[in-house]
Amino acid sequence: MSQRTRAGLLALCLLAVLWGTAAFVPLPYVTYYPGPTVDILGESDGDETVQVTGHKAYYDDGELRMTTVYVSQPEDDVTLPELLRAYFDPDAAVWPRSSIYAPDETDESSDVESSVAMLSSQDTAIAAALTELGEKFDPVVEVLNVTPGLPAEGELEVRDVLLEVGGTEVTDAQDVVDAVDRAETGEPIPFVVRRGGERVSVEVTPRKDSNGDLRVGITPGVGFDFPYRVSVNISENIGGPSAGLMMSLAIFDTLTPGSMTDGADIAGTGTITPTGEVGPIGGIQQKIAAARDAGAELFLVPADNCDGIGGVDPGGMRLAKATTMHGAVESLSDWVADPDAPLPSCEDTSS
Repeated sequence: MSQRTRAGLLALCLLAVLWGTAAFVPLPYVTYYPGPTVDILGESDGDETVQVTGHKAYYDDGELRMTTVYVSQPEDDVTLPELLRAYFDPDAAVWPRSSIYAPDETDESSDVESSVAMLSSQDTAIAAALTELGEKFDPVVEVLNVTPGLPAEGELEVRDVLLEVGGTEVTDAQDVVDAVDRAETGEPIPFVVRRGGERVSVEVTPRKDSNGDLRVGITPGVGFDFPYRVSVNISENIGGPSAGLMMSLAIFDTLTPGSMTDGADIAGTGTITPTGEVGPIGGIQQKIAAARDAGAELFLVPADNCDGIGGVDPGGMRLAKATTMHGAVESLSDWVADPDAPLPSCEDTSS
């Protein structure tokens, strides 16, 4: 064997080792794939997903689907083969990790943030639906999350309405933060909450975290004092705020006679505000692909996501632009009456 041949074989061996090593080296990227869709007008564990107490509920045919995305977690090791697979999949996407997650974000902190966002979006979805119906209600401050292992566990509960903390009336979430910051180490803080319609008093002794800050282990946020009870029972495995629009439409449909969808399969996405403004979300192409594969006939696209749908294949599914809750209700009404009716489109220059 010549010296040149030996050198060539050695180079090939080194190259193989290099590629083999590269295949297992984590890279700073995140992958997106289409996730499952959930019919909010359907059932969850044998019960209707949208539950209403104190107001007549109308459960009719048709589907209003929220859409989801499989996203690699902050601590996932995304390797070169996984990136290449996502890169060449027309329905997947690859993003730099720094554009999706904070440098110190963990799987646990991401899950908590996602859970809080979903809970908050359920409240705003109910608010948007009731606003569309002309109902009146007031904002409150409620517990959106209780961290396991911290002092509030077993004392405070998710959905507790915070009335007083440390003897101070609670008017916004910052009042709770300030009351905890004023506390003395080892001294209990009195909390007064409304739970299940009753006034409940508890004491929670704050504890210092690794940064030396006092914590009780709750996330306070904005809720609403609605005239009747509405809940949306979505799996705890699904988080984030992007189902707001579809939840508000499903709630509106449940609270009004007749079927908004007339038996059709409709999907969409978008955050929602209490007054009904639709906001942008992440993974729009993956969500359109998920709805297409689920057999949806119409998909509602947030107006601010219109620039991100180029290149996505909707199949036979029609895409309609959604700017507000009210506009989405009108689009569904028009489409149900005539599937070929003109609807707001991402090709429109106006919002």
